This record gives sequence, structure tokens and C-alpha cells, in this order.
Amino acid sequence: MSLIIKITDVHAREILDSRGNPTVEVEVTAETETTGKKITARESVPSGASTGRFEAIELRDGDKEYFGLGVQKVVDHVNTKIREALLGMNVLEQALIDRRMVELDGTDNKGSLGANAILGVSLACAKTAAKALDMPLYRYIGGVNAKKLPVPMMNVINGGAHAKNVLDFQEFMIMPVGAKCYTDALRMGAEIYHFLRQILHEDNLGTAVGDEGGFAPDFKDAKEVFRYLGKAVEKAGYRVGEDVVYAMDAAASELYDEETGVYVFPGETRATKDAKSTHTKDVGEASQKDESADSVMRSADEMIALYEELVEEFPLVSIEDGLFEDDWEGWQKLTARLGNKVQLVGDDLFVTNPKRIKCGIELQVGNAVLIKVNQIGTLTEALDAITMAKNAGYRTVISHRSGETEDAFISDLAVAVNAGQIKTGAPCRGERTSKYNQLLRIEEELGDIAKFA
Repeated sequence: MSLIIKITDVHAREILDSRGNPTVEVEVTAETETTGKKITARESVPSGASTGRFEAIELRDGDKEYFGLGVQKVVDHVNTKIREALLGMNVLEQALIDRRMVELDGTDNKGSLGANAILGVSLACAKTAAKALDMPLYRYIGGVNAKKLPVPMMNVINGGAHAKNVLDFQEFMIMPVGAKCYTDALRMGAEIYHFLRQILHEDNLGTAVGDEGGFAPDFKDAKEVFRYLGKAVEKAGYRVGEDVVYAMDAAASELYDEETGVYVFPGETRATKDAKSTHTKDVGEASQKDESADSVMRSADEMIALYEELVEEFPLVSIEDGLFEDDWEGWQKLTARLGNKVQLVGDDLFVTNPKRIKCGIELQVGNAVLIKVNQIGTLTEALDAITMAKNAGYRTVISHRSGETEDAFISDLAVAVNAGQIKTGAPCRGERTSKYNQLLRIEEELGDIAKFA
């Protein structure tokens, strides 16, 4: 490589994420050989609440500070071991930098140095390189054909591990597919979001927001959610199923009981019991039934049947993590029955890991991959996962985490790889809107060559 821009410093610090928990921020400084000019860029690392068991390991301190969630060990790993390994390397050689850190860690899951340590450095190197070349980040990563703006999948109703309500499924999203451009899609989503708030308020339902900016009312089930989304879409002046369609993240692994092999719905159970309790009081009866008989539980086949019912009744075009992350047989059934009708996204199933994606492709499981760079730990491996998925005809969705920072790396990544879809929460809260706003800037910069997915 003719151009050499040597890494001269790597420095990490502990900062706070959107949940007020510690995370790591990394600064990488590089210097050009010819001019001696120094360039520095920084990157921060997100954190998930609903995490797959096969994700790369995020290290935490485990002591009394920050309830054990501190990342001072990670900061130390960056400032000593990783820094020493990378000093003098060419910041333009992303794959070599990432491989050096993976080898330095020496584990399959990055559990020695921590995926949060490695990822912060990996992404900061990419940013520094782009800045040194005076290129937009999306162009540096994606090359001359990076031009597709993604359809936003806006999580406007939060449940599951992302909220303290009774809703069992984790995310309910609107997709403004009828927009002519990304700017219009963002406006449509924001308008629907505000009308949804108004409708919830009028019906005395909660308008507090969850981790990803969506509202968190006590809806009893998915059907009730979709009915309210329909009201908001129509009140905003758009057509349900044409201008706007729906997506959901079931996060089924969070509901799965491995001992019994069934999916347990505690929120739906509570709503059912509350309704029965009200009824028995009204008619003056005393219920002597075993409480467990009222628990809402579903087998894998019943989960698939529920999804078929939802797809039939509502314009639901994407279902993420519909079944347990290690139920390959169940996923095969789900894909056989719904794969030709809707997008079936693997998140906990694939964890942005090329090995698991390859297994899914061979077993014909799912038809889309969720890409979260912190699940795998380096930019190079995330790009490998995207390439593998696309080559097999799988769609890719670039995603945030529930614990985010104001950094907007994933916006550039979505355009860089022409992903076509991005998940980054509701049009609310600064760590979410920072990603949406960056895409506005990118669309403006691309001008006439910008394509909307």
C-alpha cells in the first residue's frame, strides 16, 4: 500500500450510555508519513439488554461501582495491550488491524480483552482513516457505489426487556415504505409517532417511553398494538398497508422456557387473569381454579400459528427472532410456512456471526440477518457477515442496541453496504435521532445519486 498513515496513539475512557450505564469510548490518532499531520477520531460502544447467548463477550468490572457494570478493565485493555499491539500500524489496513486484535485476544468469543474493547478500537480506526483521507465514512467503508438510503424501521411501541409494561413481545415498528425518499420517510414516521402519542393520551394509556424511545403502554397483546398503530397511521393521513407497513421483534428467546420447551407469556397471562378477576367480581363468583391453568404458554407450532394469524390480519412484513435462538428445527418450520410471505430476521439466532449465518443458510433458516457490530466485535467480521448474507440472497438490517450513545456510525454503515433497512428506535431521544439525522445529511450529500430502498 503506497499511502501510510501510522497509528500513533490509542486511548479509551469510560462514558455513559443512554441508560446511564457505563460504556467505553475510544480515540485513535494517526499521522501521515509525508506531512506529519495528526488525525484523531473517536467511537463509542453500545450495549444490549436483550442479548443472545452466542454474542461476543462484553466485559464488565463486576465490582461495587456502577453496580458492577463499570468498564475500567476494558479501558485498561485498550490503553495497554491493544495500544501496544497497534502502534505503528497503518490505520488504512482495517482487516489487518482487526485480525491483530482478535489474535491478541485469543478466544472464540473475545472474552479475554472484551468485545467492547476490540469493537471500540476497530470502529475508531475506520473513522480515523476516513477522516485522514477526507472522505465520508460511508464512502470509505462502502466505496463508490454506496448510495442506498435505508427504510427506517421505527420502534414506536416498546415491550419485553425494553420496557416495564405487560407487553411480552419486545418491539413493534412502523416502516414508511410509501415514501419517495428517506427525508419523507423520516417525516412520515415522526408524524405517525406524534399522532400515536395523542391517541394513547386520549385513551388514558401510558405515553412514557421505553429504552428505544417507543411508548410503553400496557397493551395486552400484539393485535391490540397493531390496531392502535393503524389508528395512528390513518390519523396522520396515510394508508395502512400501502404507505406504511409493520414489523415486529418477538425476541422469543426471552420468552422461552428451556425446561418445558414452551414460550411463556407473563404479560398476556396477567392481562387474562385481570380480565377474569373483574368478570368474577361482577358476577359474584369465587374462582377456585389452579392459577397455572390460566397461564398463557405456546409451543413452537403455536407461535408459528400466531404469526400466520398476525400476517393474515395486519400488514406485518417483517418478524425478528420469532423462535428460540437455538431451535433450528423450529426455524425451519417457520421459514417453510412464512418465508415466502414475510421477512424473517435472525438476531439472537445469527448474532452477526458468519459461522452461524453459514449454518442458517445451509439449513434454509430465515431470510434476513440483523447486523449489530457489537455482537461480533470488529468491523471486518461484520462486513464479512453482510457479504455472506447478501451472497445467499438474505436481506440485511443494520441495527442499534437498546443501550446506545449519540454516535451515528451505523447510519454510515447502512449506506456503505446498501443494506436497505435500518433499526434505530423511535424518532425520539437523542441517541436515536442522531442516527436519523446523520442519514438526512448523507442523503443531502449524495444528492441526485441517492437511492431510497
